[in-house]
Amino acid sequence: MSFRSLRLRLLLAGLASILLALGAATFGLALLFERHAERQVAGELQAVAEGLVARLERGPGGGWALASQPVDPRYDRPLSGFYWQVGQPGGAVLLRSRSLWDAELAVPAAGPEPYRMPSAGPERETLLVLARDVVMPSRMGGATLRIAVARDATEIAAAAAGFRRNLLPYLGLIGAVLLLGSFAQLSVGLRPLVAVRRRLGAIRSGEAARLGDGFPSEIQPLARELDALLDQRERDIAAARARAADLAHGLKTPLQVLLGEAAMLRDAGAEAAAESVGEAAEAMRRHVERELGRARRAARGPGTSAAVRYVAERLLRVLSRTEDGARVAWHLDIPEGLRVALHEDDLAEALGTLAENAARFAASAVTLSATPEAGQVIVAVRDDGPGIAEADHAEALRRGGRLDEGGTGLGLAIAREIAEGAGGSLRLGPTGPGRMTVSLVLPAA
Repeated sequence: MSFRSLRLRLLLAGLASILLALGAATFGLALLFERHAERQVAGELQAVAEGLVARLERGPGGGWALASQPVDPRYDRPLSGFYWQVGQPGGAVLLRSRSLWDAELAVPAAGPEPYRMPSAGPERETLLVLARDVVMPSRMGGATLRIAVARDATEIAAAAAGFRRNLLPYLGLIGAVLLLGSFAQLSVGLRPLVAVRRRLGAIRSGEAARLGDGFPSEIQPLARELDALLDQRERDIAAARARAADLAHGLKTPLQVLLGEAAMLRDAGAEAAAESVGEAAEAMRRHVERELGRARRAARGPGTSAAVRYVAERLLRVLSRTEDGARVAWHLDIPEGLRVALHEDDLAEALGTLAENAARFAASAVTLSATPEAGQVIVAVRDDGPGIAEADHAEALRRGGRLDEGGTGLGLAIAREIAEGAGGSLRLGPTGPGRMTVSLVLPAA
């Protein structure tokens, strides 16, 4: 998957967001756990301090003593990390736990909350210390004593590290679930783009004409713009076809006159003059063909197709009223629903040219048929006329080539150019006395 892929970019952005969120969650949860553990320890230190105050009493010599030692044996085990001491504020230490051994806690101040003291323990460990100044009752002399209870803070840090280690597998599982959810979200979110691509493919293949509606509100404006672009393209194509048609019709008569003049000059023996006129006519013909070819190529845009039977029926209604068409019997053998990838006007021009020729040469009947064949449609025009000898096929298909004295020699050539412009071809045959078949081989829509 290329980095230019929108799916990959969004997936990587989602992965980065998930990792950032999981990192923040790990840090935040560990911090909350550490704060909670400190509060728990603070509560225990407060309870020990209150127990010490309750146990304080005056000794026989006026000194201070504890009526009983704290219940927790860790205060009796040397260097256990659990310490207490009783002293005068800013003065000497009066009592201390056995765990301190011969060390003292340098307690700088007293307050309601415990505070950290780096390197304050007997083994230079960081301690969490709760110091309280207590005023003893008058019966005990009314002295002010500073009660300090301390605990090794590294235990809290170790507990927080253990919490993080236990938390990582669950956060990894949550991250995997979030990543799968992100992938599913991307699939659902990008599905409308897949639908746009599918509909554009349908337009290109001729199965649809426009994207239409039914897209999410974020995609629908894009679909409308594309449909508007297709509308504008169709208008441009129509204008191009109109210009090409105007040019072709405008030059058709001069071409016929020039070709006739060239033939007359050739018959009169003026070969040089006939050649000059023929060259001028040929230049005009190439220009017309170029413009018509451009228009036809533009017309083979997305969705271009024509219903063969509809075009044939429309042609027969016109041709049956002409002088040649009225004297022959017309037969139609084209199934409904058969379509070719060709503009309707081009199909009408090509098929009309062939049908008109067939009516002129037919003895009594002309048949128009169409059959599908391997992605193509064979549109055939058959008549019972004299036919064309195989040796004359090339001349009949040449633009300007004539096998009789009537006509311009442009009909079959024009039909062939239209078919080839659409990616098809024109076939002659079988042909002979009493039968003649001309077939347009066109791509199916």
